[in-house]
Amino acid sequence: MSERRGYPSDLTDERWALIEPMITAWKAAHPSVSGHQGRYPMREIVNGILYQGRSGCPWSYLPGDLPPPGAVKYYFYAWRNDGTTEAIHELLRCQVRERAGRTEDPSLVVLDTQSLHAAAGVPAATTGRDAAKKVPGRKRGLAVDILGLVIAVIVTAACVHDNAIGTALLDKVATSTSTVHKALVDQGFKKTVVAHGAAMGVEVDIVERNPDQTGFVPQPIRWRVEQTNGILMLHRRLVREYEHSTASSESRVYWAISDVMARRLTGTSTPAWRGA
Repeated sequence: MSERRGYPSDLTDERWALIEPMITAWKAAHPSVSGHQGRYPMREIVNGILYQGRSGCPWSYLPGDLPPPGAVKYYFYAWRNDGTTEAIHELLRCQVRERAGRTEDPSLVVLDTQSLHAAAGVPAATTGRDAAKKVPGRKRGLAVDILGLVIAVIVTAACVHDNAIGTALLDKVATSTSTVHKALVDQGFKKTVVAHGAAMGVEVDIVERNPDQTGFVPQPIRWRVEQTNGILMLHRRLVREYEHSTASSESRVYWAISDVMARRLTGTSTPAWRGA
């Protein structure tokens, strides 16, 4: 590709160095049947994914100086389907935790859900209405550690109860790590989640709100998941549900947090889109 102007979402040399070995290894393990090495550098493919995540544009609106939408889309789906996206995320998460003086895997997680409006074109079969929050669309469930790093994410129709999402999140956390023995949740989660956690050897603590408090009051430790939800809102593709597949929605979260962690590891600030 010819020289192009940079975008704020582009990988710096330092951030690319963090994930380049994994991407290069993936590329070597998936050679073209024809022997073609590919026209577009892998770094530019990742830049295309990050640009779309930050800007929220449709595939067809990717700038012409990035690889064409078909190429970026191919790798986004391939890495989503074979677990490469999550593997990159896990690599960076372990590095961030180690730099913070913590073990690779946490002992405590915080669970929460967030209801999001679905954009036009999102299949009705994958959406619903959150009766409590009056939101038609999908619901995103997160399990984060004490640093606010994502351990697991699940996206469902908004009509799915927090109990079902909570139990699914605990199952997914248990699949990725065996070190978690405590989980904090809000009052939207009920005894079903507590019982499910107990059967897994995880103590689920429902953090109750002080009835004397009004407005938004951060709860000790549990506020970390609220912070992570706020960080995700800096990525316009996650402000609304645009993906046809819930698997793609989950993959978007992993890319967004991977971008945040790579910036944290290299001391690079995250540009905000507010006011742009």
